[in-house]
Amino acid sequence: MDGPDDPGELDEPRELDDLAERFDAQRGTLLSVAYRLLGSVGEAEDAVQETWLRLSRSDAGAVENLPGWLRTVITRICLDVLRARRSRREDLTGQEVLDQVAEPAAGGRPEDEALLADSVSRALLVVLDRLAPAERVAFVLHDMFAVPFDQIAPLVGRTPVTTKKLASRARGKVRGAPVVSADELARRHTAVSAFLAAARAGDLDAVLAVLAPDVVRRSDPLLLPPGAAAEVRGARAVAEGTVFLAYRSRIAEPALIDGSVGAVVAPGGRLLIALTFAVEDGRVAAYEVIADPARLRRLDIAVLDG
Repeated sequence: MDGPDDPGELDEPRELDDLAERFDAQRGTLLSVAYRLLGSVGEAEDAVQETWLRLSRSDAGAVENLPGWLRTVITRICLDVLRARRSRREDLTGQEVLDQVAEPAAGGRPEDEALLADSVSRALLVVLDRLAPAERVAFVLHDMFAVPFDQIAPLVGRTPVTTKKLASRARGKVRGAPVVSADELARRHTAVSAFLAAARAGDLDAVLAVLAPDVVRRSDPLLLPPGAAAEVRGARAVAEGTVFLAYRSRIAEPALIDGSVGAVVAPGGRLLIALTFAVEDGRVAAYEVIADPARLRRLDIAVLDG
């Protein structure tokens, strides 16, 4: 670990080394908290480093509960990031969307980064990204890390009772409200999951097996080259186009969209593309690829259990 230039209250190198060891024991938890609050591996790592800098410059000997102190500091850092992010968020152009879902280069991510990114579903990160900062903090700390509401309340500037309501409201948004029965939702989930699995594998026959013969695919013009048809009909044509873009399906994940089963493409937890499906007799009868930012914002997205 890189130490700060000015260790502040810590006069002896040995004390700084001991403090670094105690901090490293909490690093994994801090990184998990920050990642769930920010949805970005890079920003989470930056928040952890900033937490270390603040600790190393403080009177650490006066800290009775180091894990709690560190959690408080990193939460406040993440809150500042979330609030700044909401004030400067920009919509991506069609080409920028395509660039972000482009076929990945060989090599992959470092193992620790991959494990962190895979620890939370992209659909959950999409929903968390739509919460107000205070809602996100209340939900993440309480529901994911079992932090009592009376400890969360000072962080978000609310009373414990109001903080509990924030978490409850966030929980409702995360779970969503299906518009079909549980059995029907399960049938649609099975069909969409089979479609995505076949698309990821680039298996033309498997894709054809889950498409209705007269299936229709509609794509947002934002994603299409000039002159390309926004609507494609027929299982063979739809399947061939799906297999051709198999690499995009690798980061697609089922989600509850407007109360039914859909999918999101959200690298790093940022929603770029949503897919809505019509399923009949266990097969995909139609699906739409949505990328227009205004349309995406109008979608009600939640986590799909199972």
